[in-house]
Amino acid sequence: MKTVSLKIDESIFGETEKILERIKKPRNRYINEAIDFYNKLQRKQILEERLKKESGLVKADSMAALKDFEEIDYVD
Repeated sequence: MKTVSLKIDESIFGETEKILERIKKPRNRYINEAIDFYNKLQRKQILEERLKKESGLVKADSMAALKDFEEIDYVD
């Protein structure tokens, strides 16, 4: 486990302490869980941005293929 020193805004620290007192969880565990949650959120947002970018790259080709399919004269 790594040791990290950080500065926390007074308001955030105060609110955190009140929550920790109520939920009876060690500060270290709470901060680890918060960082883990935020990391997952960031990974999800990074993936979403990448998918949007890649979707934009193939959009023109997809629309052209769709147009081609629509122009096919299907015989029953």
